Amino acid sequence: MTRTDAARAADLVVLIPIYNDWASFRLLVGRLDEALMRRPHSETCRVIAVDDGSTEPPPSPFELPALRRIEAVEVLRLRLNLGHQRAIAVGLCQVEARCPCRAVVLMDGDGEDSPDDVPRLLDRCEAAGGRKIVFAERVKRSESLLFRAGYLAYRLLHRALTGIPVRVGNFSVIPAPLLSSLVVSSDLWNHYAASVVKARLPHDLLPTPRAKRLVGQSRMDLVALVTHGLSAMSVFGDRVGVRLILVLGLLTALAVVALAATVTIRLSTSLAIPGWATTASGLLVVFLSQLILLMTVFVFVALGGREGSSFLPARDYAYYIAGIDRIFPQHE
Repeated sequence: MTRTDAARAADLVVLIPIYNDWASFRLLVGRLDEALMRRPHSETCRVIAVDDGSTEPPPSPFELPALRRIEAVEVLRLRLNLGHQRAIAVGLCQVEARCPCRAVVLMDGDGEDSPDDVPRLLDRCEAAGGRKIVFAERVKRSESLLFRAGYLAYRLLHRALTGIPVRVGNFSVIPAPLLSSLVVSSDLWNHYAASVVKARLPHDLLPTPRAKRLVGQSRMDLVALVTHGLSAMSVFGDRVGVRLILVLGLLTALAVVALAATVTIRLSTSLAIPGWATTASGLLVVFLSQLILLMTVFVFVALGGREGSSFLPARDYAYYIAGIDRIFPQHE
């Protein structure tokens, strides 16, 4: 695996997963540099784009505006398309292992995570003494009405199944000490934000509106949204299993009560219609058997969710890296 001067430390590393969004990425880098210039600190910054198996290579030469605060822009090429969350996991592991820095800014490359909010996130992180991951909490979204309706349904389902509200995405600042803890969480391979919550890493929220895309249309369709939601909920598989067991237990208790009431009415009163008790009892017994079978399955799912994963991001991430290309400055 080839790599550029990865050992040289920068104050900040900005990690951006990319899939064919090179036009947006080019504009984003320029706006990010302008936003960082407005900070009173003279920190150095390095931008790493995680190329998640793009079918369109970055333009060559890759033209960028004059950058003053960003000292290097690199592309971390993956061997294949892993999906947004796993590309993030590989990128974070690469930064933790090869790119010493004070903090990592994680943001999307389409411009919906506004560069103007990066200084605010950094300020909040510094105010916490660099001891908390700071997430951008979405207070206003810019997607279509249909997408927002689907996202609301996902949030309600996530809250019902896990007991945890969905309030954040990927846009965040991660202090280096917490990054070293995060990359040994196997849940990071499925969902970044959920893994932070599951690992009980200290975090804070900063209300921010979601900006509009810089170029083109969103690639997040219904299938991608469902996959994203399932990935997040899979991190809390044990909690989901326990909650489903409780619901099934309640339904089982109701079925037993209904069965007992049916038998009592049949044997103790004259209210029964011939044949109805046998039919009702048979249906309740079938229903009760299915509930008990489902409870057994969910018990094993909940217990299985507590077993350690065989995939450890910090150990295994390197298998997915094809190489690293520097696109700025080009003379190095």
